[in-house]
Amino acid sequence: MDLRTCFGIAALALSPLVGMANVRVAEGELAGATAGKVESFKGVPFAAPPIGDLRWRAPQPAPAWHGVRDATRFGPACMQGGNPWPIGTPVEAQSEDCLHLNVWRPSGVAATARLPVMVWIPGGGWTDGSGSAPLYDGSRLAQRGVIVVTINYRLGAFGFLAHEALSQESAQATSGNFGLRDQVAALRWVRDNIGAFGGDSANVTIFGQSAGAMSANLLSVSPPARGLFRRVIGQSGAVFIPPAMAGGDAFCLKGAQAEGARFAQALNAPTLESLRQVSAAAIVEAQRRFSFHFILDNEMLPQEPWAVYAAGRQAPADMLIGWNADESQLFIGDQLVTAATLEKGIAEMIGEFPVSLRPWYHATTDVEARAARAAFEGDLRMGYDTWTWMRLQASTGRGRVFAYRFNQQPPARPGSPWFGLGAAHGAELPYVFDALAIPGWASSRPDQRLAHVMADYWTHFAKTGDPNGAGLPNWPRYAPGATGRPPQVMLLGPKIQPAPEAGTGPLQAMDDLFQAVRGKDAASASVR
Repeated sequence: MDLRTCFGIAALALSPLVGMANVRVAEGELAGATAGKVESFKGVPFAAPPIGDLRWRAPQPAPAWHGVRDATRFGPACMQGGNPWPIGTPVEAQSEDCLHLNVWRPSGVAATARLPVMVWIPGGGWTDGSGSAPLYDGSRLAQRGVIVVTINYRLGAFGFLAHEALSQESAQATSGNFGLRDQVAALRWVRDNIGAFGGDSANVTIFGQSAGAMSANLLSVSPPARGLFRRVIGQSGAVFIPPAMAGGDAFCLKGAQAEGARFAQALNAPTLESLRQVSAAAIVEAQRRFSFHFILDNEMLPQEPWAVYAAGRQAPADMLIGWNADESQLFIGDQLVTAATLEKGIAEMIGEFPVSLRPWYHATTDVEARAARAAFEGDLRMGYDTWTWMRLQASTGRGRVFAYRFNQQPPARPGSPWFGLGAAHGAELPYVFDALAIPGWASSRPDQRLAHVMADYWTHFAKTGDPNGAGLPNWPRYAPGATGRPPQVMLLGPKIQPAPEAGTGPLQAMDDLFQAVRGKDAASASVR
């Protein structure tokens, strides 16, 4: 299947342009587009192009412009590896000059309206994705009385390269995490400019999925991000596995700098000057053999999220957090898993196969082995981190928590990349954005109702910190231990209703294992 045809732009496009809308921000005047009940402003720079000498530097202020800037077209996506996320997303034009954001607002909003603001952080495994993916069109959420902002941030080596020479030229003696710095820069731009669009800079919700949810989780513990948002929505992602089990040195500055040195050697670029002269295409090609992601440093992330949350020092915020019933179906793919290789395969992911996990992930047949491996991957990659985020946030009293499990099987027909995956990783995205007009899908009335309800929940939460609203099934707070009964989780699927939290036995077993690891290596909780 040609991925450029999936999530087709035509199917998700707005109605033909019927007018223009102008807004003045700090850098100059923008001319956006009016389509029906929504105005949009696309490709708005929130930072200077990170090119030339600005490659691998903290984002700098966006330059001012003269006259009126055309904001009717998206800017390019950031340089990436060629596996667009969500799956089936059209391949976009790419450039290092990509630090742009996009804004949707209800038509005719006055600058004094002070509408809630929702800032979308796209996922893509730290290597792919963009805020201009057609599925992230903010028009349907904006029609519900909010302002939607989608952002780009540097990816892969461009966004997360650490190198000793880069750290030496930094006033903070650190490098890496440039992508996270971009996210903070975008939030600062929103703080300073969203009022011109009629938005309330004091009522900002950050929301994201996968690496976007991990980003939201990381921003909630990042000192430079403090005060830039009021609420958080995390969809299938957080960062609570001990660094020692997630990759050890690769998640600290020293280890990441060593990886960066190997990367520079692979590019035959012995100096920063030569490294900054390497073509973007060559960097994209070379980064396929390396791993780039956030790290614990001495500025953006002085401590891992678990240590911050356990001490109750995270940013105060109401949170809406959850994950999908069949996350792992997207990850396991065509892996060959047998009863004989199950435990070895799991050990390769976490360093050993603890006896404590055997009751939850065992098999006597190859069919059972594949199911056990899928369950393990879903629990390890998404379930454990998200569940831990919910529990720690609820226990520290830093804000209300509303938890969900998405268990709707998308109506994908044979031939669609989503066919047969169930409620897999990312399957909730078209429902959140109320955007089910996807090629290869045959959405039914129940699907459309679920999309309407979820979009209503998400926007109600952005407005008040509570997803509940008139005509919606009641969504109770997630409160472990408050009543002596299991906490309530909202089921979002064929039935939209709260239910007692269930199936956490293997997550608790993982938690016991990880806490034992922390006890053996307390130094993993902070950067030394």
